[in-house]
Amino acid sequence: MLIKRRDFLKTGSLATASLFMPQFLKAVEGRQVLAPKGKVLVMLQLNGGNDGLNTVIPVRNDIYYKERRRIAVPRETTLSLGTEAGLHPTLTALKEAYDAGEMAVLNSVGYPNPDRSHFRSMDIWQSASAASEYWQTGWIGRYLDAQCAGRPSAALEIDDTLSLALKGAQSKGMALKDPKRLYESAHSKYFVDYAAAHATDPHDTAPVAYLYKTMAETLSSADYIYQQSRLKPASTTYPATGLGKQLKTIASLILADTDTSVYYVSLGSFDTHINQEGQQKRLFQEMNDALAAFIKELKANGKWQDVLLTTFSEFGRRVAQNASGGTDHGTANNMILMGGGLREKGLLNPLPDLSDLESGDLKYKVDFRQVYATLLDRWLQADAGQILGGTFEPMQFL
Repeated sequence: MLIKRRDFLKTGSLATASLFMPQFLKAVEGRQVLAPKGKVLVMLQLNGGNDGLNTVIPVRNDIYYKERRRIAVPRETTLSLGTEAGLHPTLTALKEAYDAGEMAVLNSVGYPNPDRSHFRSMDIWQSASAASEYWQTGWIGRYLDAQCAGRPSAALEIDDTLSLALKGAQSKGMALKDPKRLYESAHSKYFVDYAAAHATDPHDTAPVAYLYKTMAETLSSADYIYQQSRLKPASTTYPATGLGKQLKTIASLILADTDTSVYYVSLGSFDTHINQEGQQKRLFQEMNDALAAFIKELKANGKWQDVLLTTFSEFGRRVAQNASGGTDHGTANNMILMGGGLREKGLLNPLPDLSDLESGDLKYKVDFRQVYATLLDRWLQADAGQILGGTFEPMQFL
């Protein structure tokens, strides 16, 4: 059977499944898996634009309660973060981490000339570009280019599709929902037969051969990830939610010392234009319960000190509620950092100034690329300037 390039491309899902390809596997399977550095970054993306003001609540700010008469979180129900701020009452696991000195909050994070489009702003956050620039690679993907070439398992997204953040010029991370499912897909008869046909086809063009080689590298990583996931399965009870299953998979790979530096997961949608209270509470409950199990697991196995979990969203929401009991697209937002290795804890900078707005939106005080520079330089031991394409002063939380 002759396999043409257009037939190959029809398989689509091969970027995250794999082919069994004897002509390449001898070299790929013999690769030396690099020893894990011990530091793991987990990026939790809150899709849709989470409302930061109802996450970390400015409980002593009268403007907040005046502008949000229907959706403001009552100060007496918040989980105290000191005299000035409180957490949403659903986020009990974050409160425990905060009290233990294992959580930090960075307020008013954003970038110059903010874009209120979900897609464009997310591209900016994932690529780490300026608002006026359009980049085709992501900041984690460029980290892979710089330090993890030929090692797809160095960055894993627990999802069906790979985000821009994990796409480099030469290297890419891997997207997978479940290690076993990926392994079984990679070794299915369909893909084996496809590869066998390719092996006897002398007319394949160089691009097609390259794609097959890429799939071979993916297969090698799929085998490795699946075997690692079986070494020390997570034993804590996780909620049967999307994020619960994702964090359980990540925990099992961390416990097995898998050669992965960055994990990437998403939760949403936080696009709460209508009836925000119920939607945000439901998502926060899912996040809280999954994180509670994840932290418990890592602490019980002595891994929490080497894991840093960071939340981010493409933008925050407007200060004033709208007429539908929700909030519309805003600009700056908070980021939450959790882990046993934080150098600075608590509220890292002042709460947003609600009396000094720009067209009804918060003004950013911290460029998000400073946060990335800190994660790259001080956690992943990478050259942030090279990866981010500019100089951004690292912060002191690590």
